[in-house]
Amino acid sequence: MAKKIGITETVLRDAHQSLIATRMTIEDMLPILDKLDKVGFHSLECWGGATFDACLRFLNEDPWDRLRTIRKNCPNTKLQMLFRGQNMLGYRHYADDAVEYLVQRSVANGIDIIRIFDALNDIKNLNVSIKAAKKEGAHAQVAISYTTGPVFTHEYYVDYAKRIEDTGADSICIKDMAALLTPYETYDLVKAIKGAVKIPVQLHTHYTSGLASMCELKAVEAGVDMIDTAMSPLALGTSHAPTESMVAALQGTEYDTGLDLVLLNEIREYFMTLRAKYIKSGLLDPSLLATNTKALIYQVPGGMLSNLLSQLKQAGQADKLEDVLQEVPRVRKDSGYPPLVTPTSQIVGTQAVYNIITGERYKMCTNEFKDLVAGKYGTTPMPIDDAFVKKIIGDAPRITCRPADLIKPELESLRKECAEWTEQEEDVLSYAQFPKVAMDFFKKRAEKKYGIDGKHADAAQSIHPV
Repeated sequence: MAKKIGITETVLRDAHQSLIATRMTIEDMLPILDKLDKVGFHSLECWGGATFDACLRFLNEDPWDRLRTIRKNCPNTKLQMLFRGQNMLGYRHYADDAVEYLVQRSVANGIDIIRIFDALNDIKNLNVSIKAAKKEGAHAQVAISYTTGPVFTHEYYVDYAKRIEDTGADSICIKDMAALLTPYETYDLVKAIKGAVKIPVQLHTHYTSGLASMCELKAVEAGVDMIDTAMSPLALGTSHAPTESMVAALQGTEYDTGLDLVLLNEIREYFMTLRAKYIKSGLLDPSLLATNTKALIYQVPGGMLSNLLSQLKQAGQADKLEDVLQEVPRVRKDSGYPPLVTPTSQIVGTQAVYNIITGERYKMCTNEFKDLVAGKYGTTPMPIDDAFVKKIIGDAPRITCRPADLIKPELESLRKECAEWTEQEEDVLSYAQFPKVAMDFFKKRAEKKYGIDGKHADAAQSIHPV
């Protein structure tokens, strides 16, 4: 029976997040949105992840305005975002009222599909987001953070997939953020999950190790329903498999995507001009487009690899990279085998650097590592040894409940904190996640609009009441 494969196009979010640190502006997107909308993609991934932070911090752009602009120019295509569950788009756990409000405003401003994941694959951290998405009429897709290690068997992933389905999620995504999947492993994993659940399954993998196209082809043969790709000028390397190539590979088969290669090539021409611009400006380092199989050897995502080297260079110990890479799996084992994805990749990686630089394991521990061991991020895939926990956090309490159960409702107090500068109801969510960065943005915005220097004018608030 013919099965049309859905394509999620990532060029407006993960492709440029992976290659140019999320620096594509809405001005760069605008001229091509109309054509992207005509393709017939399953969805356009265009928001969430690091886009929110980058808009405010680096681009002086309101992320909410960006979403509304894309929605207006892409009326026919489902818009998709990446959401870190109880972490929202920030780096800590937030109270349920903030999580629910961010979901509500995201859908109200144009999001159709919310891809929700938790760095520890702890379903307790996902339930509120899933319920909120369903309440707003959005498609709730839950992503499994894929990784390797003794606990991460097919049984582990099948069990997690079943629990995801039981929450009422609309689909499942296998999220291979570190490009650890190989083609035949992909086939077997997709087969196992598809055999255990009734809801659709999607594959998200990166090209870092050079295997993404093969993994996606094997996933398609195993029955996957949707795949993530990126327009070819911003594909390959740490990005994704090229959209046009995957469409061509499936054309004329029972899996034909039905997408128009001629239209895709017109879109490609536009992104080629952007690619040239990014290379010229130094935003796009061509070395990032090269295949790097170190991920398969060290199980370390590409972004984490560069981060570790940067930390070692700052300490004047760049020659210790190999030692740190060997230390990462040991730290990961000690701390309950967390998958290495934001924020756990940074937590484990930094601790590994400390262990090597100080010459004594766990002589110095970051607060984030202590929090991970204490259970403040949720339940780790494997239990952490009691003696190790005591060594790291002493007599501090361990958290065994859902961490957000310990956080009081915070939306009203956040509203009061930023009331002087807010011009739209969504501003409180920008402030909640990035207080200093958002406040700097609000002040620049007010100065640009009203010529206000340092103090908010009453006029500004009366024009835009919250």
